[in-house]
Order: sequence, then structure tokens, then C-alpha cells
Amino acid sequence: MNSSQAVMFKSPSKPISTKTTLFVWIIFSWVCCFSPLSIAQTSSTATWPNKPIKWIIPYTPGGITDNATRLVLQKVQSDTGWNFVIDNKPGANSILGADLAARSAPDGYTFLTVIGAHAVNATLYAGRLPYDPVKSFTPISLVGIAPLLMTATNNLPVKNVKELIAYAKNNPGKVSFGSSGVGSASHLTFELLKQVSGMDAIHVPYKGTVPALSDLMGGNVQIMTDTPSALMPFVRSGKIKPMGMFSLKRVKGAEEIPTIVEAGGPPIEGSTWVLFLGPSGVPKEIVSRLSSEIAKAIRSSELTAKFEELSIEPVGNSPLEAGKFLDDEILKWAKVINTAGVKAE
Repeated sequence: MNSSQAVMFKSPSKPISTKTTLFVWIIFSWVCCFSPLSIAQTSSTATWPNKPIKWIIPYTPGGITDNATRLVLQKVQSDTGWNFVIDNKPGANSILGADLAARSAPDGYTFLTVIGAHAVNATLYAGRLPYDPVKSFTPISLVGIAPLLMTATNNLPVKNVKELIAYAKNNPGKVSFGSSGVGSASHLTFELLKQVSGMDAIHVPYKGTVPALSDLMGGNVQIMTDTPSALMPFVRSGKIKPMGMFSLKRVKGAEEIPTIVEAGGPPIEGSTWVLFLGPSGVPKEIVSRLSSEIAKAIRSSELTAKFEELSIEPVGNSPLEAGKFLDDEILKWAKVINTAGVKAE
């Protein structure tokens, strides 16, 4: 046969037996399982972490998001010896930091902290985000929930939520509520109260909690909702008065504040929360180990006490539960945003 002739394989005279086929498939699977790529992946997972883990916080240092993240990671580092490097990347309502995490390699060395804004952005910036708020990420654990507190300026002639709702209905256009910004938890929680109660109030957005709180104390806005850690010092000093906590039970660290229901309002909840994510595709073994250590840290007596000081209810749940929580929050706030006609600035 010369070199120009094609080489042809003859078909076997007898059909290949089922046993032979099965044997070949087992050998093929064994070879695939122990390929260099598979061995490398298994090896890297088994030795994880062998270098510092970067943790992106899409907010400035010092806030509840930053504080809660640092508390948890410091405890995990103390318990395990793992090294974490905090990378604060504020901007665009957390979108910049989230995008950076979403585009990171899913090798277990980059993670992200998100709060309620992450769920809100799914609707507020629908079709304009550089990532998918769910599919681009791997849930790790819900750290904790901080129910929001509604407060009022001292000269508003109401003593509780029931009286506030009645006053707003009887005085349309005369009640305004300040928030830390359009689409913030403080904004949307009050929009939810308006929708459920039928009360009237005008939204006045600010660039952050501090200027909104300043105007509340000055009487330029009548109502403000925010975290207990931000508002309770001013409540206790008598500079503003509490209306109620957007929770179904009283909050540790602020037990003197009634729930919205106890204050005569509807049974609704509003909160900010802290949730840990990784980029999509982080190996399950790494996710499981990290989530387990985070839950252990959160449930420690040390962190429970510190979370109480921040009026955060510790959670520390599983990746599956964290993912379900995020899905539910996206749906909840999508309804509020669409009903109120909220638009991103």
C-alpha cells in the first residue's frame, strides 16, 4: 500500500459485547477522573487556602456592612489561621464592587459582601447591570439581619405609628420622609408602609444617612427610617422620637422600641442585611468549608454580643438558605419598586 492510499479500519466480524462496552467506559471514566486537570483541581481544593483571601466590600469603611464583615472575618481568621485582605470598593450603589467580584476567578480567593441594595439593584437597574445578581454569584451565608427603625422629628404631633398613619391621611402633602438615597432600604421600607397602610408622604432623598438625620432633627423632614445603630443614639438623647421597629419581634439592643404592630401599624418587615457571596463557580468543597466556619463564628458568644450592640440579628445559614433568602428579597422589593414607580437616579 502506497502512501497515497487511505487507511481503512474493518468493522469487527462480531458485535462488541455489553460487558466489553462497559469495561471500556469504566476505563475511559477512570482516565478522565485522573487527568492532569482533574488532579490539579482536586489538589488546589484540598490545599485551600494557601494564600490570602481577598474580600470585597462595596462600601466605605466604618458602616454596618464593613463592621459586620470585619467582625466575622476576624473571628474566622482567629479560629482557622486563614488570612483575609479587606478591599473596600465603594461606588454606584455597590455595583462597582459587585462587578469586580463577579469577574474574578472562582478559585476561592475572592469573595464579596452585599446588603439589601444588591437585591434592589436587580429591579432598579434591570437590563443595565454588568452582571446577573443571582447567576453571576455563589451564595455563601447570610450573616445577619438588621431591622430598620422608624423615627420622627420631635415636633410632629403623633406618639405612635397608628397616629402617624391617621395624621398623614388627614394631612396629605404635609408629611415628608427622608432617606439615605433612592432605592435604599430606608426609602423602600417606608414605601412599603405607604402601600400597605394607604398613608400619604413625600419622599426626600439624601446622599447618605448623616444629612437626612440632620434635617430630621431640624424639622425639615418629619420621618426617617434607618438602622438602629445609626438612630438609637439620637433617640436615647431625646433629639428625635421613635415610632416603631420594622420587625415582628423586639430587637436585642433596642428592646425599649415597640414593633410596628405594637405601635398600631400593619405587620410588615423592613431591614438591611449582610450576605456573603463568591463569584459563580466556586468549588462546592470550598463553599462548604467557608460557610461552615462563618456560621461557627457568627454563633459564637463573642460575635453574638457584638452583633447585639449593632442591633443585628445573627443568622449564619447554609449556602442554599442564603440563596433562597436573596431570591425572596429580590421578589419582595421588585413588587414595591414597581408599585411605587421608583426610578434610579
